[in-house]
Amino acid sequence: MERDAAALPQVMLAALALLLAAPDAPQVSTSDGIVAGSAMPGASIFRGIPFAAPPTGDLRWKAPQPVTPWQGVRADKPDAPACLQNDYGWNRGDYLRSAEDCLTLDVRTPDVAGKRPVMVWIHGGSNRAGSARGTVQSRITDQGVVLVAVQYRLGIFGFLPHRGAAAETAGTAGNYGLMDQIAALKWVRANIAKFGGDPANVTIFGETAGSQDASLLLAAPQARGLFAKAILESGTPGFGMPFRPLAEALAIGDQADKLLDTGGSIAELRKRPAQALLAADLKLADASLFTNDYLWLRTTIDGAVLPRSPRDLLAMAPKRPVIIGSNRAEFGPGPGEADWPVVLAKTFGTNAARARAFYRLDDPARTDDPRLGPPELEYSTDWIFRCPAGRLADLLAGKGAPVWRYEFDAARDGGRTSHAAEIDYVLGTAHFAPDLQLQDYWVGFAKTGDPNRAGLPPWPRFDPQGQRHVLFDAAGVTPGGKLREPICSMLEAL
Repeated sequence: MERDAAALPQVMLAALALLLAAPDAPQVSTSDGIVAGSAMPGASIFRGIPFAAPPTGDLRWKAPQPVTPWQGVRADKPDAPACLQNDYGWNRGDYLRSAEDCLTLDVRTPDVAGKRPVMVWIHGGSNRAGSARGTVQSRITDQGVVLVAVQYRLGIFGFLPHRGAAAETAGTAGNYGLMDQIAALKWVRANIAKFGGDPANVTIFGETAGSQDASLLLAAPQARGLFAKAILESGTPGFGMPFRPLAEALAIGDQADKLLDTGGSIAELRKRPAQALLAADLKLADASLFTNDYLWLRTTIDGAVLPRSPRDLLAMAPKRPVIIGSNRAEFGPGPGEADWPVVLAKTFGTNAARARAFYRLDDPARTDDPRLGPPELEYSTDWIFRCPAGRLADLLAGKGAPVWRYEFDAARDGGRTSHAAEIDYVLGTAHFAPDLQLQDYWVGFAKTGDPNRAGLPPWPRFDPQGQRHVLFDAAGVTPGGKLREPICSMLEAL
């Protein structure tokens, strides 16, 4: 029986008005099936889209396989799981919602019609944790780009090199997480036009491990032709560590065999429960590292994705525009926690005494720089982030690639910056100075291959001679020359 609308309770009227005003859920037909999204103010988002088959069972430690096409409409999945990971505290939310079946991506687009630049985010987390969750809540798409955020296998599932796996693939093993990222980029190339994106104008960008992985994709022959540009936020191919030869990397797989009593069989390892593998991951070690927190950040030359040293591969790779940078202060041990004779000798070798003098470790009058922090933080930021970023910029610009380098020094409370602090200024709404966001430079770069755009302070291009960069801080955009000489001249690693 019909009723007069005026007789309905006000709360029901409000709900009815919202329902009538809500746009229909958008749908897109991909190469694997139809996906439904959710309408947001000024955008549509599509979450949990599979780009590869579940890497479980016999597909553990193998290259990603094609998706089985589905019938009907696949619903938007805002709670798609993170890739399986241990609980390190800082990633507890991702840990609680993680699973092996995780090779999905999210898309946010202003409109499924059109041909916009595409920005593909690779999340950080030391290649052992984290997820793409929440990235597509960013309104960066208001500036006329399509945003994609990808998931990839982590830790022991994503980066373990094993002799049995190598025997199946002509002697190559490891870096399955990088293979996942390449598979995601192939999905983007095949499908993003239906989401309003331009497959010929794709920029990959990421932070920490995501930045490292993006730099390795610049090197990887298998990734050529899948993206046009890259933005690297606080991460380089090796984070200042030497690359890991495959023969050395396979010894980590031997440790896993011993811990899980597999007798060296990859078939047996594939049968082990996921939780047993996660427990084993916590016990794996690399004797060359200060801490095994970096176990999956030390890059393995696997023979497939990285057939040679990343340095050599980058020298041979196509010239593509790149933004490279790091934060003024990243992370490091607390005051008094560094064993200076050991860490300086290991990092600087015969230059250890010069480095000790640079950091004024024996100067009783030394005071901490308010922006750089105590010497432990200065040292860690230099050798893990700042100096490798300079070396990578040198390498790429030296072969003629357009490169822009930055240092970021801002925090919402005005205090010292920290690791990952820049993300809110890229994907969020934070301004580092009045009317200035990193997002504006990043989007300009994604659109044209040059971060400079009308209305923004100029950002001079990096060159090997002057090594120009800009400092983003509360004062605005300040051009500068060489960063942290002479300490960075003592370090050669990427």
